[in-house]
Parts: sequence; structure tokens; C-alpha cells
Amino acid sequence: MPITSTRAPVFRAVTSCVPSGKFDNTAENPEFTKEEVEKVVRMAGVKTRHLADDSVCSSDLCLAAAKNVLATLEWSPDSIDAVIMVTQSPDYFLPSTACLIHRDLELRSGCAAFDVGLGCSGYPYGIWLASMMLQSPGFRRVLVLHGETPSKFTEKSDRSVALLFGDAGSATALESKDEDDGSKWWFSLNTDGTGAGDLIMKGGGFRERFPEELVKNFVYMNGANVFNFTIKRVPPLIEETLIGAGVDRSGIDYFIFHQSNRFIMRHLAKKAGIPEDKMPITIDRFGSTGGPSVPLTLAQGAMERPVDRALNLLLLGYGVGLSWGSALVDLPPQAVLNHIEI
Repeated sequence: MPITSTRAPVFRAVTSCVPSGKFDNTAENPEFTKEEVEKVVRMAGVKTRHLADDSVCSSDLCLAAAKNVLATLEWSPDSIDAVIMVTQSPDYFLPSTACLIHRDLELRSGCAAFDVGLGCSGYPYGIWLASMMLQSPGFRRVLVLHGETPSKFTEKSDRSVALLFGDAGSATALESKDEDDGSKWWFSLNTDGTGAGDLIMKGGGFRERFPEELVKNFVYMNGANVFNFTIKRVPPLIEETLIGAGVDRSGIDYFIFHQSNRFIMRHLAKKAGIPEDKMPITIDRFGSTGGPSVPLTLAQGAMERPVDRALNLLLLGYGVGLSWGSALVDLPPQAVLNHIEI
């Protein structure tokens, strides 16, 4: 796994956003028996989820989060140099969702705006890309937006996914430092395209625009293969990122996992030698929201934040693609963490 680093920018703020509509897995499931629901709740850990209605897209969640970030930091829209929208549930095939966000935030024409089509691994990739941009002259402030509405492409009777997914968006504000103080952020970004069929939605794209089999318009997951992939790839990802950065496990305050499945996360923590109190879990309240579960957990994970030093965080994303990545970053005590509902 390649380990790379960038000059460390500054984490200024993270806002997560979910729809106000809450679904209780234990009380509202006519599609499944009580025993089936209890098994999912026990294993995956999903008790409640926030679900977007037909009028709410990932862009709406990210837009609300971005407006909250700008207001909190008192950043003028004219001061934003780039918007990166990470999503696999865009509003349209074209234009890019980032252009819609650019319009609605009333950003200047000199602001770059583009989409990144990644899912579960998307947050570490987005943070890396923003960090790279902030090393270039002319870029000072970048917004990384990550939003997904996986409930919209889930078939309600598919027991492997129907009780698992929730919807969420996020906005992360990064800013370059006035001077290079020598600090670095560390990343590992990886892909195994041979597993593309293990988590896929076959219909709707230009390979099969209007499939006769309606089931192809919904996500398919080979749970056993995705489980094996996760167990095989994530512990080495953690180990090699720490070795590359020259940091011991004890030097990491929190490991922020993509909230894939509570049983899997606890298994990963045990295998990687991570104390569970260093692994915040939010899947019980929000379900698996895909890649945005990382910034959602960052904002909601009830981390203890000392006022005299930054937190060292290892952000971990893994899943659809198959793709996996890490970002070892520092979160200063002044960074603002917010959560909102719309």
C-alpha cells in the first residue's frame, strides 16, 4: 500500500447533516419478521436511521452543512477557492453536483467546483485531494462536501441492505497555513477493481440505461465478499499508515471508521489492537450512511477534546469499488464540530 504525505493544512470546521425523518428499525418493518429485524439490530447495530424523502438529495444535505460551516466561521462565499463534492448519489448525470452547490452558495466564478465519484472510501480521498490543492499557490480555502442518500437505491425487501442504510451529508472546511511549520498529514489510497461486482448498482448508467429487470436499479451487495475484503484490507491499512507516518497506536487519539457494520468494526478493532473507547460508533443512531459516516462520526462521536493540544485522528474509509483509504490528520482544539437536521 503506498503511503504519501502532504503539508498539513488546518481543519477549521466539520458540519454533518441528516434528514429530520427518523426510521425506527425495531418498530416499522412490515417487510421482515421480528426475528430478522432483531438479528440485523444485534449484528449490524442499526437501531434508527435518518431517511431523506423524495424531495431531498445529497446536494441538499451538503448545501445545508456548507451554509452552516460558512456562517460558523464567518467565511465570505468569495473567499472559497474550491468545492469538492464526493458522492455516488448525484442529483444528475450532468451537470456535476458541485456546480449546483456552487450556484446555491453564490460562489465566485474563480472558484473550482467538481465531483469525485467515490463512496465508502471517499472521505480520506477528498481530504487528500483538498490537501494537495492547498499546497498550490492560489488555493487558500477549500470545502470538501461528502453526501449520500443510499436509502434511495435500496430495495425494501432485500434483507442484506434494507435495514442498514441511512442518509447524510457533510461539509469540511480546510485552510492553508500562512507558513510551513513542517507538520504533515499522511494518506494511503488503494483500489481493487476486481471486486467491483461485490457492491454495485447495475442499472441506470450508460452500460445499461433502462434495464428490463427492475432489481438492477437497486444496489446489490455480496455481503460475504465485502466482509472478507474488509477483514483482509483494513488492519494492514491501519498498520502501514502508522508505520509510514512513524506513529504508534498510542499516538492516535481516535480511529474514525466508516460505519459499515458494528460487528465488523468491533472485529477490526480487535484484530488491529485498537481499544474500543478509541473507536466512536454512530451506526446505531444513523445507520450506515456510506462515506459521509466518517465526517458524521467525527462531528457526533462524543470525542473528548483537550483545549491545549490537537487530536491525532486516523480516518478510515473502505467499501464500494472496491476501494479503501486512510488519512492521518490533526484536529486543532479551535476546530468547530456541528451537527444539524433538515
